[in-house]
Amino acid sequence: MPDIILHHYTTSPFAEKIRAIMGYKNLAWKSVYQPMIMPKPDLQSLTGGYRRIPVLQIGNQVVCDTMLICDVLEHLSPEKTLYPQGQNGLARTVAQWADQQLFPVAMAFNFQPAGAAHVFKDQPPENLKAFVADRQAMRGGAPRMHFADAAASYKSYLRRISNMLDGQKFLLGRAPSVADFAVYHPLWFTRNIVPPLASVLDATPNILAWMDRMAAFGHGQVSKSNATESIALCEESVPDSSLFGVNNAFQDEHGIALGSQVIITADSFGPEPTVGELVAATRTRYTLRREDARTGEVFVHFPRIGFILKKVDA
Repeated sequence: MPDIILHHYTTSPFAEKIRAIMGYKNLAWKSVYQPMIMPKPDLQSLTGGYRRIPVLQIGNQVVCDTMLICDVLEHLSPEKTLYPQGQNGLARTVAQWADQQLFPVAMAFNFQPAGAAHVFKDQPPENLKAFVADRQAMRGGAPRMHFADAAASYKSYLRRISNMLDGQKFLLGRAPSVADFAVYHPLWFTRNIVPPLASVLDATPNILAWMDRMAAFGHGQVSKSNATESIALCEESVPDSSLFGVNNAFQDEHGIALGSQVIITADSFGPEPTVGELVAATRTRYTLRREDARTGEVFVHFPRIGFILKKVDA
């Protein structure tokens, strides 16, 4: 098993999704803390621009977005699968709904004034202002849902999730899947990071019991590292194409040849671009090769879903 490095911060919900999967699979991994808001020079030396958290690093392979990180962890440790046989498509679809629909509603609820005040209660007021400005920039200036509207939607979603748990321990049956971890992380934030708002969960005891089962997985075997060590490891590593198995067939949807200089950006949240040489475009992912003065040669991987690919000169 290669060294797994997770770039994250403690209160990141999406990072908790991956930390919980590490626990479920009982993986050993190295923890590198990154800032909650920009600037993030160490992270962006690895990614070339992408700034969202978490980011997974193995040698000089850098994996962006939890959708793709889940696939890598599944390939490295398939024994406790995230994609149960016969439910692969369902698990992925529920997970995508959770990441794209449930998460923004939950976080708009979580960061209502009482929640934000609790998260930043021991910090100077300018930290909250900086956080709000940072997240507004990540949204491209689009307004966040009003917390009253978010509360109504969140409660409806919680009832639906609770219904999924009627008569079974996990969302799709007897064992957890990627759907459970994707649904879990925004609810974890409500329960653990903004406890003044956690009473919203009391009406759904099925969910509270399920969350206890999810929390019991822990976070795996964690050791501390830092950005300096992870960048040095990247610089001294040799390319390794084994992260995704053998399915590396080129699939062209854009008329862009391998070897082209391209730009990849998220299609919604977090607009920072990554520029590099397109060295893979498979059914599920893009891979860019880039050079950085600090990291040397680095390969940055993105899922196709949620990201936009363009030629540099287009």
